Amino acid sequence: MVSTTIPYQHRQKASQTAAGTTSSSSPSLQLLKDKPFYIWNKQQHTLEFIKTGGNCCFNHTIGLPQKDKQEHPLYDYEKLLYDNLFSNQNYEFKDKHLWILKSTGLGITEFFLRIIGWLCTKDDQLKGSQVCIVTGPRLELTIGLMHRLKVLFYNKLGLIFSNKETVLELNGVRIEVYPSDHLDAMRGLANVSFILLDEADFFRKGQQQDARDISERYIGKSNPYIVMASTPNRPGSLFDRIEREPEEECIYHRVKLDYTYGLNKIYSKEEIDKANQSPSFKREYDLQFLGLIGHTFHTKDIDRAIQLGTKYNPNNVVMDSPKTIGIDVGWGSSAFGLVLLQVANGRIEVLIADEYPRPRYQDMIDRVTNLIRGLNREI
Repeated sequence: MVSTTIPYQHRQKASQTAAGTTSSSSPSLQLLKDKPFYIWNKQQHTLEFIKTGGNCCFNHTIGLPQKDKQEHPLYDYEKLLYDNLFSNQNYEFKDKHLWILKSTGLGITEFFLRIIGWLCTKDDQLKGSQVCIVTGPRLELTIGLMHRLKVLFYNKLGLIFSNKETVLELNGVRIEVYPSDHLDAMRGLANVSFILLDEADFFRKGQQQDARDISERYIGKSNPYIVMASTPNRPGSLFDRIEREPEEECIYHRVKLDYTYGLNKIYSKEEIDKANQSPSFKREYDLQFLGLIGHTFHTKDIDRAIQLGTKYNPNNVVMDSPKTIGIDVGWGSSAFGLVLLQVANGRIEVLIADEYPRPRYQDMIDRVTNLIRGLNREI
């Protein structure tokens, strides 16, 4: 999803626009004060829309996202992202850090540009801070992304900003876009409040880890929101490595949004059928890293598994049910994994799912042997 484009003649006048246009006293920005980002309850949203004459939330006040000149509401998968960042305000281990492996065309970049705009204008909490957006190494990418952010405030509010092409001063917040090959300027900032790494899996080799390191160094300094979003690239790339991190070690909420999240919403079935004819469909739409059949689990599948897991007792061993043991030895490169399954109650049930970091080889032999003996006695 994209926003409209500022007409050329208006862009020409931007250099003549006074800095005061974007101050906290600007009548246009005042419309955004204390506005919710979006009202997710449809009935409540409709009532508030009527009551306020369309100024019910940030997104209606600046104008909803558009695709093919058609406005779109914010969808449930966008609420999922919003909730991951803002539903828990304790700011503990994973709070404020979001990793998104996504299908192309879902509008995730547009969504987070809007999140940044909302955080800067809803109140003055971020005033005096810096927002950093990191793109690929081409200058056109950085200029284009900043233009998309600026144009959000033009369509309905008529705001034109006089800052240079890669910078936006918004309600006392300095927002700057950095190409991934020039990140030195992003070091040593005083008060970073938000970092967005856009299509980070396609940064050049060597720039990916640098972008991550520079971003995460601010966690202890100013505790910013950190969001990295990308379609998958190659095995061994930044997103592949983060996906493989153990849950207890990874600092990110990890969310996977394949094309099915946007089907009959942002995509039509006909668009997906057409895209499916391309050899790149598996990577661009179905979250498969280049050259792999795929090793990812969709977020909705994980949520479904957790939900189903609450409906049975793993201690309920059905004595005459078929059972199988799966073993992943690891050989020192990863933990030793052990899974025991039974087929019972019309489903496959997990009785044991354990891992053992760097165990003694004999201990694991004893563990598996005793488990088999116990099952044989049970039968």
